[in-house]
Amino acid sequence: MMRRRTTLLASCTALALALGATACGGGPVAAGGGGKSLSGQTITVAGVWSGSEQKNFQKVLDAFTAKTGAKTQFVSTGDNVSTVVGSKIEGGNAPDVVMVPQVGVLQQFAKEGWLKPLSKTTEQSVDTNYASVWKKYGSVGDTLYGLYFKAAHKSTVWYSPDALDQAGVKPPTTYDAMLKAGHTVSDSGLAAFSVAGQDGWTLTDWFENIYLSQAGPEKYDALAAHRLKWTDPTVVEALTTLGKLFKDKQLMAGGQKGALNTDFPGSVEKVFGPKPEAGMVYEGDFVAGVAKDQFGKKIGQDANFFPFPAVDGGKAPVVSGGDAAVVLKDGKNQKAAMTFLEYLATPEAAAVWAGAGGFLSPNKKLDLASYSDDIARETAKSLVAAGDSVRFDMSDQAPAAFGGTKGAGEWKILQDFLRDPSDPKATAAELEKAAAKAYQG
Repeated sequence: MMRRRTTLLASCTALALALGATACGGGPVAAGGGGKSLSGQTITVAGVWSGSEQKNFQKVLDAFTAKTGAKTQFVSTGDNVSTVVGSKIEGGNAPDVVMVPQVGVLQQFAKEGWLKPLSKTTEQSVDTNYASVWKKYGSVGDTLYGLYFKAAHKSTVWYSPDALDQAGVKPPTTYDAMLKAGHTVSDSGLAAFSVAGQDGWTLTDWFENIYLSQAGPEKYDALAAHRLKWTDPTVVEALTTLGKLFKDKQLMAGGQKGALNTDFPGSVEKVFGPKPEAGMVYEGDFVAGVAKDQFGKKIGQDANFFPFPAVDGGKAPVVSGGDAAVVLKDGKNQKAAMTFLEYLATPEAAAVWAGAGGFLSPNKKLDLASYSDDIARETAKSLVAAGDSVRFDMSDQAPAAFGGTKGAGEWKILQDFLRDPSDPKATAAELEKAAAKAYQG
């Protein structure tokens, strides 16, 4: 979800893009061509983004307007996308396009009969420009409903080079070494980690990286599909590993209480803001966008990352997330909405946000020079190179009631675990109870 890139001018500059230049490839948006073919029409686009992410997505919307003449309106849904969109549809006020941050929600929308299959033009772009895993995650049955416009590399731990240098610590390559390095950082005066416990989705991301590395990809796929129960010993083991961090007051800024009162932007601020309280923050590559846009940090100099470290001799994980654009059947402007998705499938559209920062594209035709800094370029390269071995965020694959609802399901149970990490077995049982109910629904 927000879940979660950076800033450069490619051979085709961001300015030219903002003015609707087509020289970057992508050509005409639709069969109707570029020009001002959609003048007088307005499309409404709903998504979870706020702050700098919303501001940067607006640049993409503006580039589409410059190209086609269609006006756009963005509606921020907050985290409860399925609830907000459901009530808008019921109220006869459906948006035309929704940027859906969870595979589970996309599947739910398709099963409700809310979605239109994407156009052949968009499907051809996906077949040509994306690893097949992205088509799989955007499809229900054999029908493509979702176009992954923005991806996240969710296996990145961000740190203040100053804080680590001061503590004499090098970026670690194993989970235990990371906790040990954390103690050294806290001995030098700053807490080791800033944890965004107020946002339950960040806690699911912690769990998933540990689980993928410790239990391996086959078990990860089985748990994601609920073919494996959450009471499985591998789940208890991963929770125990996560609990090592959660129960250590030295390691978390403000301890458990502080973490539970910190939202995602706040967790970035505690490391990269004017009054640092911690040396490291784990979250996706989109941390860079917040550090740069809100706190003026130079990515690669004042803010850097190391890959989420391997756990217990497993492989270092590559967990991804992403926002898929879908077209609602009840939207009032479907032709313009379909044209918008055809535009989003082009490298040209991706280059607009890549140049603005805080963004990764799974589109392998996007020139890496479009990214605004070396760190973003490296992250994008790693994500595209991972191809079909990328594992999508597990909570995002679950039904929304379990993996994507504030104050419920996995988000709430992991917040309770952060509050009291003393009984991983009981937490696993709670997770299984909630999962069983949601997957039956």
